[in-house]
Amino acid sequence: MRSPLPVRDGVNATRLRLPREGEWATVMDYVLHRFGHVDPDGIVGRFRGGEVVGVGGVALDEATPLGAHDFLWYYRNLPAEEPIPFTETILHRDGDLLVVDKPHFLPTTPGGRFVQESALVRLRNRLGIPDLIPMHRLDRATAGVILFSTNPDTRGAYQVLFERRQIRKEYECVSALPPGAGTGPHGPGLSGHEFPLVYRNRMAKVKGTLLSTVEDGEPNAESRVDLIRTGRSRGTHAGADVGLFRLRPHTGKTHQLRVHMAALGLGILNDPFYPVLLDKAPDDHARPLQLVARSIAFTDPLTGREVQFRSARQLLERPE
Repeated sequence: MRSPLPVRDGVNATRLRLPREGEWATVMDYVLHRFGHVDPDGIVGRFRGGEVVGVGGVALDEATPLGAHDFLWYYRNLPAEEPIPFTETILHRDGDLLVVDKPHFLPTTPGGRFVQESALVRLRNRLGIPDLIPMHRLDRATAGVILFSTNPDTRGAYQVLFERRQIRKEYECVSALPPGAGTGPHGPGLSGHEFPLVYRNRMAKVKGTLLSTVEDGEPNAESRVDLIRTGRSRGTHAGADVGLFRLRPHTGKTHQLRVHMAALGLGILNDPFYPVLLDKAPDDHARPLQLVARSIAFTDPLTGREVQFRSARQLLERPE
């Protein structure tokens, strides 16, 4: 359902579904019941100022009865945000696609304490494209290539590629090697694994929880893992034995690559979630998660040409 309010400051208006009936006489009473603990004066002020609208942009006021509208839209007050000191790089732009090389720590879309400091809002404001929409997402902790649609009329053609798994993604990561793995070019003794390998399991994630979990049952997540080289870290873990791996996910479960590498005994360096959830702490910009979406390739559905876009971001802990 299209919002009757335009994008403002790079951010969509918030939509709320309303009940048809209940113990509340008016729409405002219901909204105060839901969110009055956050900002009751602000809610009342929005209704009195005509800043809350229904379908077609009809303004809702203090007296609008519950049941008169199924949805409402309004603009949230934006939180104060600490700037993320890294900038996204534009790799390609045309009338249909925007391809961006996202830095670590920058979320793809607004959420929680990050609104203006998200790739989507930054780019909408920077480029003046209010209809910009990401075609997929990367974790805030993961850097690399993301595709955005710039044209609602052609968006569906690219979405079909994702639905049919016709997008070829390649990631790279750096993992600490287990004791005795050695630092030779073939990494003998890497937890008893021979590379390349395909890892499968069954994953699930409950909405509102941080971590994905592994369950018994038919696998629904698959990744191909290949060892590029081993050696000594050159970053904040300088001197440690590490491996640089190429990862090709066949499916796209939340945190899939992070879970799979941890399950192999090769947890990605600087991962605060897997294999062990660490206490919440401020971002340490000197220690980004050592995972990058290195490339995306596909047959362009509009031109029929094969295209590939590659990230230039380097993993700081990669072996020398």
